[in-house]
Amino acid sequence: MATVAVLAQVWDLTGSPVATGAIGVATGLSMVLFGLLGGVLADAVDRRAVVRATTVGQLLAAAGLCAQALAGNRSVMLLVALVAVGASCGALGAPARRAFPVRLLPADQVAAGLVLTKVSFQTAMLAGPALAGLVIARWDVAAAYAAQALAMAVAALAVRHLPVTRPEGADADAAGGRRRPKRGGWRVVLRHPPLWGSLATDLSATLLAMPVALFPLVNEARFRGDPRTLGLFLSAVAVGGIAAGLLSGTVMRWRRAGLVQLSPAGVWGLALAGFGLAGPLWLALGCLAVAGAADTVSVITRGALVQRETPDAYRGRVSSVEHVIGVAGPELGNFRGGLMASATSAPCSLVVGGASAALAVAALAVANAPCAPTARPPPPSGTPPPGPAPRRPPTR
Repeated sequence: MATVAVLAQVWDLTGSPVATGAIGVATGLSMVLFGLLGGVLADAVDRRAVVRATTVGQLLAAAGLCAQALAGNRSVMLLVALVAVGASCGALGAPARRAFPVRLLPADQVAAGLVLTKVSFQTAMLAGPALAGLVIARWDVAAAYAAQALAMAVAALAVRHLPVTRPEGADADAAGGRRRPKRGGWRVVLRHPPLWGSLATDLSATLLAMPVALFPLVNEARFRGDPRTLGLFLSAVAVGGIAAGLLSGTVMRWRRAGLVQLSPAGVWGLALAGFGLAGPLWLALGCLAVAGAADTVSVITRGALVQRETPDAYRGRVSSVEHVIGVAGPELGNFRGGLMASATSAPCSLVVGGASAALAVAALAVANAPCAPTARPPPPSGTPPPGPAPRRPPTR
């Protein structure tokens, strides 16, 4: 609901796609800076404490959004600042949140837990934007912000029941006087081809083809600016995501996780290019639903791969890298779309961005292809390999 409310309020104040894209810049920069810091915290202290504190911060930011709307605020800078504060708190706690499923669930249930997390998000995206359109049309954006504040209050109460979750090995290192490794999440990712290939795929898809900042412009140009239609755009993405989530059990059993992520990432770009060309509302919503389904499959596959491939001692920092790319990438992609739309048009921005994303994903598939059909397990530490090492490690 708050996503639609922010878009609607900025559009009413400015009527500029660059201004709606600026929301993405403020959110994206906040997530980059505080997401990386959150990864360090998640690997150093109790992750439950981090989640509790940052959830309260998000609650205060939501209350601020509601207050500025009730006061009749006309300053875009104040609105963007409050959005940035909420995004910063969310980014600071995101790595700790992401590390919970793999610690709370058996190894064979982690992927299913990530599916439930994604489906719950898509359910909120389905109901929230559609409801926001009705609420804003009936009352005002302040009512949508009030609903967000109430939801964050419920979340703040819920996270109190999480168990104490310290990084594995932290207590032993402290007792034995050993220093923790200094390597950060980026170094771990860049040295492991399955990790960097997976995250680069997501970054290419979102940075080049993110449509949310263009929704108000498309709605104004084709559907007379009806706020209910604006809400349906986001809900259509969620419908596709939920449908894909319900069928994800079959997908997660496929062995080639890299291919499972690459294929829907390409479909995401092509579907958004189709949305840019669609005229009737039903066709536009259909393209967005396909994009949402593709996004869900790609995100679930990426999340399971990253969590399985990362040792727990580094899981917070690597999760922070995943969060920065998975959330800041779309926000910066929204800014890119807004800039291009202001120079050309919304359909041009959508078509060029979607096609570019599909081509970039194809290039990554070629660049990160496995050199051998099967991978040999690594030799024990300190033991030379039994034969000549492959020129490149496999990625699947």
